[in-house]
Amino acid sequence: MIDMTRPSPVSAELIARFAREAGKRPEQRALRNAVVKNGIQAVALDPQTVVASAYTFSLEIPTGPITHQQQSGRCWMFAGLNVLRVKAAQAMNLKEWEFSQAYPMFWDKMEKANYFLESILETLDEPRDSRVVAWLLANLMQDGGQWDMFVNLIEKYGAVPKSVMPETFHSSQSQVMNRLLNRKLRSDAARLRERHASGVGLSAVRAEKEAMLGDIYQMLTHFLGEPPAAFDWEYRDQDDHFHAERQLTPQAFYARYVGVDLSQYVSLINAPTADKPYGRTYTVQHLGNVIGGRPVRYLNVDAGTLRRLALAQLEDGEPVWFGCDVGQLSDRDSGVMAPELYDYEGVLGVSLDMSKAEQLDYGESLMTHAMVLTGVNLVKGQPNRWKVENSWGPDRGHQGFFVMSDQWFDRYLYQVVVHRKYLPPDLDAAWEREPLILPPWDPMGSLARVF
Repeated sequence: MIDMTRPSPVSAELIARFAREAGKRPEQRALRNAVVKNGIQAVALDPQTVVASAYTFSLEIPTGPITHQQQSGRCWMFAGLNVLRVKAAQAMNLKEWEFSQAYPMFWDKMEKANYFLESILETLDEPRDSRVVAWLLANLMQDGGQWDMFVNLIEKYGAVPKSVMPETFHSSQSQVMNRLLNRKLRSDAARLRERHASGVGLSAVRAEKEAMLGDIYQMLTHFLGEPPAAFDWEYRDQDDHFHAERQLTPQAFYARYVGVDLSQYVSLINAPTADKPYGRTYTVQHLGNVIGGRPVRYLNVDAGTLRRLALAQLEDGEPVWFGCDVGQLSDRDSGVMAPELYDYEGVLGVSLDMSKAEQLDYGESLMTHAMVLTGVNLVKGQPNRWKVENSWGPDRGHQGFFVMSDQWFDRYLYQVVVHRKYLPPDLDAAWEREPLILPPWDPMGSLARVF
């Protein structure tokens, strides 16, 4: 008799029983052979779901050519700039136009370096192996970000055309750059903590921190080039009219050609976990980029509210920035995002069922990628699929666009950003309340950075 109250090993008898049971069903043996030879995704893919996911939509917003973040985790930045370029293209009467993505990347790295070093100063009296310090040292310089971090960059540094600060080798392939920046910052963190432990005063330690930031700036100019303080902007519009602006600052360029007040946009999430009641705002400790800038702030609502407000903004002709777990039940080649796309359970003969709350609580899912909603298909006024502008180049999906089923929206979409005017009075009042602070490792502290 087995004592079920004590830990039990994987015994030979247990393995023998599992082997007998696994070989009982002939169809499972056939499926096992197919998976061994072709891989689970090829066997589990439902072609009818791909066929049914039509790239036709009753409502579409015109966009420019698909952008490409290459081998970098700047999806959140590309998505933000893709939302803004609709306004900029209209203002300049241009059909095809693109912001520089290297420009905000430079300042994001610079600001993140300062944010990290300030977090190290804030935790000087914490043991080096405390959970907070360990988290800081494991999650410092990377490409990922959040909507509020994008807003901070635009509000502080403005924006420039891509021709003014084009892509570089390391903006498009950021892994080595990030590794070296991380090494430098970890070295700096060790020096700062050593100086504090030896009794050096905080003002002297801060002076050393500023010198360290100078090194980071120098490294970034090697990787990304030097960002312009001012530039000349010349272009010819769709009516063949020539335009020239001299010595524009990036801030003046943004004000002149975009002018969107980003402070009026709010970040809504759907996190149906027991620890995050709906109708409350949340922020995340040690998550951000610009010291003194806008903190990351979420308002948690149900999925129906998320859908309704995103649809309202689309119907007014404005695209919607959103965050999701793009790796879940989606196909990069076809661009289809649908829960029924892969029948893993049927092929493997096991249950993989989890609720959205369980996926978050148990580490199965979190926000990994940011894209833009640019269209929707309505049936009797209700969405059944959404048009998605991605930043993986024109060779993915349908000429760079993806199609998301409404069921996938419910299950794996976690965040949308909409203008505050769409909030009903109760949610508008909720947005003003002091946010609850989540620990750095909370799933809502994840950054969009998949490429």
